Amino acid sequence: MTSPPSKNIWIRRQQCPCGDWKCYVTYEGDSEETSSITSQLVKNDSAGSEAMVSPYVGMVFKSDDDAFEYYGNFARKNGFSIRKERSRLSPQLGIYKRDFVCYRSGFAPVKKKPTGEHHRDRKSVRCGCDAKMYLSKEVVDGVSQWFVVQFSNVHNHELLEDDQVRLLPAYRKIHEADQERILLLSKAGFPIHRIVKVLELEKGIQGGQLPFLERDVRNFVQNRKKVVQENDALLTEKRENDTLELLEACKGTKEADEDFVYDFTVDENDKVEHIAWSYGDSVHAYTMFGDAVYFDTSYQSITYGVLFGAWLGIDNHGRTIFFGCVLLQDETPRSFSWALQTFVRFMRGRCPQTILTDLDPGLRDAIRSELPGTKHVVSIWNILPKVSSWFSVSLGSRCAEFKSEFDVLCRVESTEDFELQWNQMISMFGLTTDKHIALLYSFRASWALSYMKGYFLACMATTAYSKSVDAFLKGVFSAQTCLRSFFEQVGISANFQNQARQEMQYMHIKTCIPIEEHVRSILTPFAFNALQHELVLAMQYAVSEMSNGSYLVRHFKEIDGERLVIWIPEEEQIHCSCKEFESSGLLCRHSLRVFVVKNYFQLPDKYYLNRWRKESSLDFYDDHITRTSDDEWFQDYHCLTETLFTESSITKERADYVRRELTTQLTRILNEVRNMPECEGVAMDLTFSPTG
Repeated sequence: MTSPPSKNIWIRRQQCPCGDWKCYVTYEGDSEETSSITSQLVKNDSAGSEAMVSPYVGMVFKSDDDAFEYYGNFARKNGFSIRKERSRLSPQLGIYKRDFVCYRSGFAPVKKKPTGEHHRDRKSVRCGCDAKMYLSKEVVDGVSQWFVVQFSNVHNHELLEDDQVRLLPAYRKIHEADQERILLLSKAGFPIHRIVKVLELEKGIQGGQLPFLERDVRNFVQNRKKVVQENDALLTEKRENDTLELLEACKGTKEADEDFVYDFTVDENDKVEHIAWSYGDSVHAYTMFGDAVYFDTSYQSITYGVLFGAWLGIDNHGRTIFFGCVLLQDETPRSFSWALQTFVRFMRGRCPQTILTDLDPGLRDAIRSELPGTKHVVSIWNILPKVSSWFSVSLGSRCAEFKSEFDVLCRVESTEDFELQWNQMISMFGLTTDKHIALLYSFRASWALSYMKGYFLACMATTAYSKSVDAFLKGVFSAQTCLRSFFEQVGISANFQNQARQEMQYMHIKTCIPIEEHVRSILTPFAFNALQHELVLAMQYAVSEMSNGSYLVRHFKEIDGERLVIWIPEEEQIHCSCKEFESSGLLCRHSLRVFVVKNYFQLPDKYYLNRWRKESSLDFYDDHITRTSDDEWFQDYHCLTETLFTESSITKERADYVRRELTTQLTRILNEVRNMPECEGVAMDLTFSPTG
């Protein structure tokens, strides 16, 4: 009996959120993930075939497998395929001769037909072709090598074109990643022709361009049905055992680290159902940066049938940070509710201001139930990949035009204008009754700017943050192993992400405005660069004061985009109609322009959010240094580093100096502390511990 697969295969969630179980979402660019080897074959086909050297007598290979692969690549590029013919064996050398021949070499043997039975007479492709490559093994200086002793590239049949040669049986291979996908779709009830269409869409290729045929898929599914049935029982047992091992790993981690938190549920059969966990450093990071959270639920495990959810955030340096994760057995509102309840409990009862998620009705219902005071946002980078999948077939060549119209609609600021333009768009493209359009419209309050303007997003609804999240998740899924190893990999990735040290950066002054100099001394480089960009653009705006003390701010060229800025002098409060500060925590160009006009040399302190300040950085090393009774050396260290870090932001030369000076001064301080007398008979431990 065949054992179940040992790899833990993670793929993107592809069940469409529209609710139709037969509807799947395909993502542009996923072909590399779903079939990297197939992509390599395509790459090999397109990489200059003329550069490949024809085999010749005397050519040397390290092994017969290398020779077969080389000859096979040569054959494919030249319109034929090969097969292994004969081999010869000796007691001293083992196999010492190999014959590789054209697939049409020799003649088919004559078969006797049983009397009284109908027998399908298949015509053989063999026609006595003499194209061949013969090899002989020799031992040179104790190393085995294979030499080409005969080679002929003379064929007695027509050679095939590129679009034909790929259909030869030798090249029609279904790779492991495609096999997993085919079995998953077959289990979901997809017919064979639909499975082929899904694979073509996933790989972004035209119909009929897969490296295998529809009949190959049909034969594969039929041959695997019995194996799959046998594997199901074994796989169920494997899932249960591995899940228990994961639970034991959580218990062991808790015993070693009291700040580690985890929880789980069991089903009616007392089997482990859902598991969630987080780390002490993650909980600590959440206290400072838990105002906006991204709950990623885009990946699921084929092997274990679980959904992976990760709670992520962004720190004051713009880096992705890890708050916690969960493995769910299903995607129901009940399961999502448990996950959200558990996460809030891990984070000591504090709910985020905003939660960003994928497009999922069940998750939306759970958020409404468990986080009623939290704003729910579906980032546009979670929606746009689905648009191509949903409408590329129905709209055809007009899909690009639709995406352009949809992109414009996403940025419309008035709800009235949004509703009007939405109706015009779906009418123009004939999508009035489309189920995916209905789904998007039901979520409009979570993705359309006109409805979510002013929601706090902390610069997370950006392409840069999306790429950062993808990089983190790829690190998590790099180990395709059992759940316990996966648990360890999550810990490694989370620890590395949360404790990554930010390199000192110098920050150039671009405007010479006093506000810019003051901002540079307070904010991190990430936040400073964002605010500096707004300050530079602020110089392109004209300001008109109104009778009520408010201001109209207009761009010197653009007709549209006028902003109303309300100024309350008694409280030094400023409010702009663009609501950029409410969204990012950083002032917009319009508000900054008013501050400049009003001769402010420094921004009011309230407009430097703690989450973007330098002193809010996660400094795990400092927190774990054993301190003396009077802490004088510790204060000296902090004073020194604060001064040096401030200076390092001035110029690149100063930054280079600080790198050297910081090392020198830190060594001096630690040496002084080591030479201090023992306190109450206990010597101080100056060990740095990043993990506690």
